[in-house]
Amino acid sequence: MNWKKPITSSLKSLSLSIALVCAGTYIAHAETVGEPEKEELKFGFIKLTDMAPIAIAYENGYFEDEGLYVTIEAQANWKVLLNGVIDGTLDGAHMLAGQPIAATMGYGTKAHIITPFSMDLNGNAITVSNDIWKKMKPNIPKMADGRPVHPIKADSLKPVIESLASEGKPFKMGMVFPVSTHNYELRYWLAAGGIHPGYYAPHKGDNSGQIDAQALLSVTPPPQMPSTMEAGTIHGYCVGEPWNQQAVFKGIGVPVVTDYEIWKNNPEKVFGITAAFAEKYPNTTIRLTRALIRAAKWLDDNSNANRPAAVKILSQSNYVGADYDVIANSMTGTFEYEKGDKRAVPDFNVFFRYNATYPYYSDAIWYLTQMRRWGQISDDKSDQWYKDLAAKVYRPDIYAKAAQSLIDDKLIPANEFPDFTKENGFKAPQQHFIDDIVYDGNQPNAYLEKFKLGLKKGDKL
Repeated sequence: MNWKKPITSSLKSLSLSIALVCAGTYIAHAETVGEPEKEELKFGFIKLTDMAPIAIAYENGYFEDEGLYVTIEAQANWKVLLNGVIDGTLDGAHMLAGQPIAATMGYGTKAHIITPFSMDLNGNAITVSNDIWKKMKPNIPKMADGRPVHPIKADSLKPVIESLASEGKPFKMGMVFPVSTHNYELRYWLAAGGIHPGYYAPHKGDNSGQIDAQALLSVTPPPQMPSTMEAGTIHGYCVGEPWNQQAVFKGIGVPVVTDYEIWKNNPEKVFGITAAFAEKYPNTTIRLTRALIRAAKWLDDNSNANRPAAVKILSQSNYVGADYDVIANSMTGTFEYEKGDKRAVPDFNVFFRYNATYPYYSDAIWYLTQMRRWGQISDDKSDQWYKDLAAKVYRPDIYAKAAQSLIDDKLIPANEFPDFTKENGFKAPQQHFIDDIVYDGNQPNAYLEKFKLGLKKGDKL
């Protein structure tokens, strides 16, 4: 558990301000933002490196600068974390991007959750066991030095799965939650290689996600992924760091593809709060968003120059709790695939550049298209339905207020944010997917029609 004393309005006297300046402490007054309505806050997270903005906002005093007294607490799993935000045990949390979308839609649970802040881009990978890797390797093209050509596509895995099936053995993989980025990225990669990852049929009471599946996907909490694979319960998994690099360090598996290679600069986690919290505590919401934006910028400043310091913080047991070297392997701009095959991947973790923190409607809509593709949304929906639901959950209006106040306070220059006078919440059509299919968030139904595998217009299980 972490906590720090809040800086309240009573501490803003001239004498104390002078004393704090002399002591080298900076207080962001944020004169364009009112005082926080709620100062004592409790935030939850899962032990993954992409919770870093919360840890850095705490450790660097950015929450304090906003007059916020914050307690940070690791949660057992994503379900416990979501329930904590819904029941008010937690004021906010590091969340899977699909969680606030699914909850607001009513899939799994029903609660109006919003996000004013996207926590990062990229950061995940797909790892397979040594045995599966040995069988995949002959199917993968090689470079002149003998190393595999990346990105490695699931085409190389398909004959391995078919061989296991001929022996009556199912192929099993882990992902972290049914509405996680990891589930959709894993499904996307498998399907792009012609491997069916299975359908959901909630209208029939079947939430296994394994209908017609050639690869059986199931939930495993992130820190348990390596040990579960080592035990032989699963053949591989999709998870965030440091749990792919942990497999390399332990010598039990090989990360075969990163999510950066599946979808370049894909959105990952978000910071989730209830809509009721944002409505009741608007100043607090803007202030916590300000602190998180500052933390994200610090993490990416000067070409990731602060990453070693961030890794040291994250390696503490109260945060991620993995060895420094394991976390650093991906957080500092490299990624190790097969043991000894370390390659430069400077954008494996992105926290601020490329407008990573802005909550784009089109990001939310992509998640919704994958929910429809694999049956979590049972029926056809209009393009407008997708857009309306995205706007209920993703709140760029709150983000823009927080960002503008940081600009006004001269903490971050305006050119490091989107142009809010022109921004409509939709990214330009995105082309960098492993299957070369272009995604346009303005046309979700047309996008779904492009896939060979997955539900299309009129389909219902």
